[in-house]
Amino acid sequence: MFSKFQLTSFEDTSVVRKVTILYFLMSIVPVGVLYYLYLMVKETGGVSLSEPQFAVVLAFVVCGVGVGYAALRKILSGVVNLTKSNTDALVKILDSSRTVSATLDASGDCNEIAVLTRSFNELITRLEENERNLELARKTLHSVLSRIGEGVFSMENIDNFLDVIVQTMTEAMDGRAGILFLVDDSSGNFYVKARYGCTLSEMPAKQIYRDDGLFCDILRDKQPVVISCISGASILSPVLESPVLAAPLVLHEDVVGVMLVSGRLSDENFSSEDAMTLHHLALQTAIALEHSKLNADQDRTYLEAVSALAMAVEARDPHSRGHLNRVGDYAVRIADQMRLPGTDVAALRHAARLHDIGKIAVVGEVLSRSDALSREESEQMRRHPIIGEGIIRPIASLNYLCDMIRHHHERLDGSGYPDGLKGEEISLTVRILMIADIFDGLTSHRPDRDAMSIPMAIAALRKMQGRVDQAVVDALQEVV
Repeated sequence: MFSKFQLTSFEDTSVVRKVTILYFLMSIVPVGVLYYLYLMVKETGGVSLSEPQFAVVLAFVVCGVGVGYAALRKILSGVVNLTKSNTDALVKILDSSRTVSATLDASGDCNEIAVLTRSFNELITRLEENERNLELARKTLHSVLSRIGEGVFSMENIDNFLDVIVQTMTEAMDGRAGILFLVDDSSGNFYVKARYGCTLSEMPAKQIYRDDGLFCDILRDKQPVVISCISGASILSPVLESPVLAAPLVLHEDVVGVMLVSGRLSDENFSSEDAMTLHHLALQTAIALEHSKLNADQDRTYLEAVSALAMAVEARDPHSRGHLNRVGDYAVRIADQMRLPGTDVAALRHAARLHDIGKIAVVGEVLSRSDALSREESEQMRRHPIIGEGIIRPIASLNYLCDMIRHHHERLDGSGYPDGLKGEEISLTVRILMIADIFDGLTSHRPDRDAMSIPMAIAALRKMQGRVDQAVVDALQEVV
């Protein structure tokens, strides 16, 4: 019962208590002097002090006030320094998108507490803006899902996918506008098939000839190009903004279209990684277009298109290059070792390519972070399996992948997410995808740690007994 009255050191006590104690100590000498003078007046009817006595009393009063002032100044200096350091930290955080320091300097306030208050108000405003942006991203995603769900078995469906691909790639590469050109079979010239960030009225009303300066190098080399400055001779020069990144859609050695991203929201030029990412997406889109025209395998058409979207999401995360392909390879090898039917092996291959597609709704800054995530950022990341399932579910022919996409972060003991499934509630294909995903994460380099060797990664999976299926780990150990 006496624990409530435990003493704490003066340094560890609160600022209010420190000030109270110092004020009390500072008051002892003056109050004592006044009380002594009061007693003298009461007993003798007057005050009688010699000059030495008065000098001693005055010295005590001055010393007491001086010591109290020094102590109070030390306490307040600590508060001011803490306020300044917190303000500087907030300014560094907020200056990434706006000149907060200039705003604070212009206010003319010398009151540190007021400056700190405005800094926190600015931070709250930023958080509210981020929340609004996240809500806008959710609405955009719902719009995308609606378009994907429309005309699943009609030719219009591929058009919806092309719109989504152009939009996603433009945003993933921090571009201002994106355009997909296709080759007209009759004339051999280019026409606009899909666009993002520019209106139809801005586009040329007629087809663009193959000898337009923008397309010459692409048609000749069949490789992606970065154009730092658009030539005025191009019919697209009034529409496009420099720099431009363009990649050909190559099919059977023929260029059937061109995908490009124009301008950048940042001041940086496009990198070689950006060029390769767009090139890969262009090749996948060309394949999806061929499948759509032939109408021979609609399931694969949708899968290729959505896989291109998944690759665009992967391109936003610098720490997961090649993750989708590696997980697919491990999952297929495990399934073969466990003698699963061919349909399950194919399903695992496709699910591996799409299992992280829900990260499209995760803010780019969160994906590229190399340090620990905040609670809100972790919640964003933990929602990506649900969002991924939502993207796939409207496509009837891909519904068989929903279970694996939604539950690849579950654990046998119920500690996983998003549904906390346990034991037999988790299917064997999900368990295989789960192990393949974890194993690739352990054996891949991360900013906070080096990649584990295969034996070390297997040992780490063995330590997760009760959380992951050890029979699947046995099969993995046999094939790696």
